[in-house]
Amino acid sequence: MFKLYDTTLRDGTQAEDINFSVEDKIRITQKLDELGIHYIEGGWPGSNPRDIQFFKEMQNVKLYNARLVAFGSTKRAGAKAKDDSNIKALLKANTKAITIFGKSWDLHVKEALKISLDENLELIRDSLSYLKDKVEEVFYDAEHFFDGYKANPEYALKTLKAAQEGGAECLILCDTNGGTLPDELIEIMRDVKHHVNAPLGIHAHNDSETAVANSVLAVKEGAVQVHGTINGFGERCGNANLCSIIPNLKLKMGIDCISSEQLRKLRETSRFIYELANLPHNKHQAYVGDSAFAHKGGVHVSAVLKRPDTYEHVKPDLVGNHQRVLVSDLSGKSNVLYKAQEFGIDIKSKDPIIQSILKTLKELEHKGFQYEGAEASFELLMQKAMKARKKYFKLLGFRVIDEKKKEVEPPYAEATIKLEVDGKVEHTASEGNGPVNALDNALRKALEKFYPSLKDVELLDFKVRVLTAGKGTAASVRVLVESGDGKEKWGTVGVSENVIEASWQALVDSLEYKLYKDEKRKGMQGKKKR
Repeated sequence: MFKLYDTTLRDGTQAEDINFSVEDKIRITQKLDELGIHYIEGGWPGSNPRDIQFFKEMQNVKLYNARLVAFGSTKRAGAKAKDDSNIKALLKANTKAITIFGKSWDLHVKEALKISLDENLELIRDSLSYLKDKVEEVFYDAEHFFDGYKANPEYALKTLKAAQEGGAECLILCDTNGGTLPDELIEIMRDVKHHVNAPLGIHAHNDSETAVANSVLAVKEGAVQVHGTINGFGERCGNANLCSIIPNLKLKMGIDCISSEQLRKLRETSRFIYELANLPHNKHQAYVGDSAFAHKGGVHVSAVLKRPDTYEHVKPDLVGNHQRVLVSDLSGKSNVLYKAQEFGIDIKSKDPIIQSILKTLKELEHKGFQYEGAEASFELLMQKAMKARKKYFKLLGFRVIDEKKKEVEPPYAEATIKLEVDGKVEHTASEGNGPVNALDNALRKALEKFYPSLKDVELLDFKVRVLTAGKGTAASVRVLVESGDGKEKWGTVGVSENVIEASWQALVDSLEYKLYKDEKRKGMQGKKKR
C-alpha cells in the first residue's frame, strides 16, 4: 500500500533559517497527522537534546492517522548493534517505526567511514536485523544511492541486498545530492527491481530542480513510499515538496494517498508551517501559493469567468486554495467586473464607470501604484469612482519630527496631527520608534474617540520599495501596508517621492477601509433584521 513519509521535522530543519522548538515540532506533528500523512519522521534522537525531548513529550500526544518515526544511522564500525549509542537512542525514542541510513556510495565508505566495502555491508545488515526484533517497522534509507549506482552499480546494489537481508520493510533510494535527472532515475529504478524484492521508496533532493518530478516518476516505476517535506524545506536547495507531490499523486495519477477532505487542508498546512518557521509564504508555490490560481491578463480573466478550466489545471478549492483576479495596467473590463462582484459592488458590464476605473487604474500604476498586494486600496478606488467613498475625517495638517541628540542614542520620533470629524477638531501628538510609527500612532489616537473599532486594527507588515532607480534619495517610493483586526487582513498602498507621504496614504486607506467594512457589515445585518 502506498505511503507518504514526511521529514519536515528532520531533513526540513537542516534548511538555512529554519529552527523549530520542541513545541513547534509537536504542533507540526499534529498538523501533519490531520493532513493524513502516514509516517512523520520526528528527528534524530541520537544527535541532539531537542529531539530527545521531542520524542519524550510525544509519548503523551495521540496521533490518529500517522505513525511517528525515529531516524538515525547504522551502528558504528567495530561495535555490536546492542552496544551502539545511536541504536540505543533510537530504541529509547519508543516509536513503532525506525528509519536508519547507510552508505551506498563506495566513495563514502572508503573516504568518510574509512572501512572496507564488506564491513559496510555488515553494518547495514546487522543494524537492521537487530532493530527488526525490537520495533514493528524498520525502513532503510540508502544514502547517496543514485550517485553510488552511477559510480559502482554492483556495490550499490549489494548495499540494498544487505538491507533486504536485514529485514527492512522498505528500501528508500535517496538522491542525497539532488543531481539525478528524471531519465536517469527511471533507468536506475528499473534495474534495481531486477535485483531486490523488497518494496522501494524515494527520497529526493531539489538541487537540480527535479525533486518533485523524480518523486512522481519513482511512483510510476513502483515506489510505494515517498519522502518529502512541507513547502520543500531542506538543506541546500531543499527536499521534494509534498505540497506538490500529494496533489499530483491524488488529482493527476488517481492515487488515493489522502482523503479529499484532508487534501483541502493542504494550503492551510503549508501556511501553518511557514508561520512556525517564521518565513514569508512563497506566493508562487504550486497548488498552495497565493499566485497559484491568480489571473492578471484581461484575456485570461475573460475566459476564466466563462469557464475556469481554460486557465486552471485543477479546481483551487480541492487543495484549499481559491481563485484570484489581479488588477493592474494589464487589466481589462473582465478584471474590474470580477473584482466588483468579489467586493459585492453592483456594476453592469456596459456601465461607463468601468472604463473610468480602468483609466484611473492605468494612470495610477504609471505613477507607481500597485494593487496586487493592496486590494483594500483598490476597493476604495472603486468606491470613489462610483462617488460612494465616504470621507471619515478631514486632515487639517500633520508634522513629524525625527531627532537624534547623541550618536550613541536612538533617534526620537514624534508626530503631531490636526483633523476634523463631523465639525469637531482634534489636535493631538504621539511618539513612535520611527517617523511612520509615530504618525500611525498619532492618527489612531486622534480618531479612536470618534471610531472606537480602530483600536482593533493592527499594522502587520510594512514594506517600502524604491521605484525610480538612478535618482538616489530623490526616487519615488511605494509603501505597502498589511493590516488586520483579528477577523481579517487587508493591504493598502501609497506612492510618493516622500516616504512619509507614501506611508500616510497607505495608513489612511487602511483605517478608512476598516471603517468602510464595519459600515458595510452593519448595513447587511440591518437588512437581515428587516
